[in-house]
Amino acid sequence: MTMNPAPLDHWIQHDAIPFSADSSDAFHAAVDQVVTSLGDAVELLGFGEALHGGEDILMFRNRLFQRLAEAHGYSAIAIESSFPKGRAANDYVAGRGPDSYDAVQDTGFSHGFGQLAANRELLEWMRRTNADSSHAVKLRFYGFDMPLLRATYASPRQVLEFVLDYLDAGDDPGSPERRQRIDSLLGPDFDWENPEAIADPTKSVGLSPAAAALRIETEDLITELRSRRPEFAARSSPDRYAEALHHAVLARQLLGYHAGVARRLDASALLGIRDASMADNLAYIVERERGRGKVMAFAHNSHVQRGKAVWPWYAFWPVGSHLKELFGPRYAVIGSAVGVSEANGIGQPEAGSLEARLMNLPGSAAFIPTHQGQGIPGSEIDALPVRAGSARNLSYKGLTAQSFTDFDWLAFLDSTAYSRGGPPLP
Repeated sequence: MTMNPAPLDHWIQHDAIPFSADSSDAFHAAVDQVVTSLGDAVELLGFGEALHGGEDILMFRNRLFQRLAEAHGYSAIAIESSFPKGRAANDYVAGRGPDSYDAVQDTGFSHGFGQLAANRELLEWMRRTNADSSHAVKLRFYGFDMPLLRATYASPRQVLEFVLDYLDAGDDPGSPERRQRIDSLLGPDFDWENPEAIADPTKSVGLSPAAAALRIETEDLITELRSRRPEFAARSSPDRYAEALHHAVLARQLLGYHAGVARRLDASALLGIRDASMADNLAYIVERERGRGKVMAFAHNSHVQRGKAVWPWYAFWPVGSHLKELFGPRYAVIGSAVGVSEANGIGQPEAGSLEARLMNLPGSAAFIPTHQGQGIPGSEIDALPVRAGSARNLSYKGLTAQSFTDFDWLAFLDSTAYSRGGPPLP
């Protein structure tokens, strides 16, 4: 007697969109089907990576954004990289500033992400596309993370100087004195960016008298920008004004983070501050792109997911949970998963895990709609074994029962190599 498949297996067989990652036509058709299913209300589409260090996920991201830009009205991509640094990368994409990517690979990215070959290829494609006169809407690149360096948080100098430059353009007689005052409070950048402060809060300057005074100066900047909004917006433009105000608010958030380090807040609280700021950055980016196109946001699954991010050593409310409240149906999110990755220390998935079941699909990749878990018994989802993590790459986390509600779709890749240009794994 033939046994009917379990509801979970039936869901995979019936609803998955398997395709060969090597076929552009198959990839485009799959993306088009996913975008159509999400509806026209979506303004911001999140795409999560299952781990930092997945080369094939980065290449998948590049192809996804290219299709979104070419066929679905997307005008910008924002990635998990420093918001203020993203201006240099966007200038390169726009054909302004340096002619060489090498000149912006450090100034335009945080975390060392500019070293990744896939990011070079993404920006060079965007630059070529923008140089083509047949593309009326020029593509934009953003970072949406807090101001970061490779291993620590940045000095607030860059964001504050952006605000001061904006105010100085108005020939305000008090501007030179204000700039001198703020510059003296900032002090050396290294005092803010000392990587030892993460492990030893006594080395943080976040609660120093100068930092406290700088937070007051920053509040005064925000107050002045808001109270003189009509004047500033008319003098420059509404877009430039909004950009200056956003940088001022970002400076306040960054100063709050540094204070949190000095107060010995735990990792969960600090990550919560970071992700709330990231959500604000994306809300600003979407508003800036409104009328031009939609936005794709790329970051780790744990940032873009809708539900609380829970790891063995911390838990926090991620970007996606904030976007769910801010955007409702205007935010959709695709998570990603991988089958195996020898380079990242990810072996064959355990029998019965969701990844093991997905590897039985034809083709090398697939999209799977979660339907928020609809139609699949909760008991079967809860009983799913969770595959083991990786001792080589601690950023990897397998799919869980929560994945059914955290994401609208899952993008599954049978395998991935390690990112070209990434730092060596232990």
